[in-house]
Amino acid sequence: MSKTILVIAAHPDDEILGCGGAMARHSAEGDKVYTLIMGEGIAARDGISLEDRNEAQEKLLRSAIQANKTVGASLLEFQKLADNRMDQLCLLDIVKLIEAQIELYKPTVIYTHYPQDLNIDHRLTSQAVITACRPLPGFCVKEILFFEVISSTEWQLAGVDPFAPNYFVDISNFLELKLEALKAYESEMRSWPHARSLENVAHLAHFRGASLGLNAAESFMLGRGVR
Repeated sequence: MSKTILVIAAHPDDEILGCGGAMARHSAEGDKVYTLIMGEGIAARDGISLEDRNEAQEKLLRSAIQANKTVGASLLEFQKLADNRMDQLCLLDIVKLIEAQIELYKPTVIYTHYPQDLNIDHRLTSQAVITACRPLPGFCVKEILFFEVISSTEWQLAGVDPFAPNYFVDISNFLELKLEALKAYESEMRSWPHARSLENVAHLAHFRGASLGLNAAESFMLGRGVR
C-alpha cells in the first residue's frame, strides 16, 4: 500500500541533505512525496545587493525544483520566510502554515529537522512540525522522523542532546540520485573538506550504512511512530 510523504525543511537543500535518498526510495516504491520549504535561504547572507539577492533567490528556486524532480518529489511548495529570522515570527504563524499543508496532503509520514540543530530556522521548523502534529483522534500523520543536516546538526556544541539515530533507511541504490540532486544546489554546496561537500555527504551515507552492514544509509531519530 502506497504512502503519502511530506518533507518539511527550513531551507532549500536541507531536504536533500537530510533525506534525499529516502525521498528517492519512496518515489521508486510508488509513494507520493511532497516537499515544503519554509525559508527563502538567501536574505541572511552579507554583502548581497537587493538586485543580486533577487537573482540569487530565483536561481535557488530553480535549483530546488531540479533537485526535487531528481529524487521524484511530486510537488514542491515554498513559503519564503526570511532566512535565519524565523525567531522573529510567532511560532503559531509557522504552525498554521504547516497545518495547512498537512490538511491539504494528508501525509502518513513526515520528515523534518532534528529539534536540537544549531540553526535557529531548523529548530523552529521542527518545533512547528511537532506542534502541528499533535496526536488528535483520527490524525493522518503516523510517523515523524527527524533528519540530520551536515554543517548544522553536528556543529551543535556539547550540553545539548546529540543526534542519536535509531531509524535507518537503506539508500544503497539511491545515493547517486541524492548526490545528483545536490549538484543542482551548486550555490549551496562547498568544496572538500567543508562539511557540506558532496564527498562528505557520501562519506556520511557510507558511515551510517556500514554501522548496519549496508553500503549506504540515511539515519533518523524517530519522533513518533504508530502502527
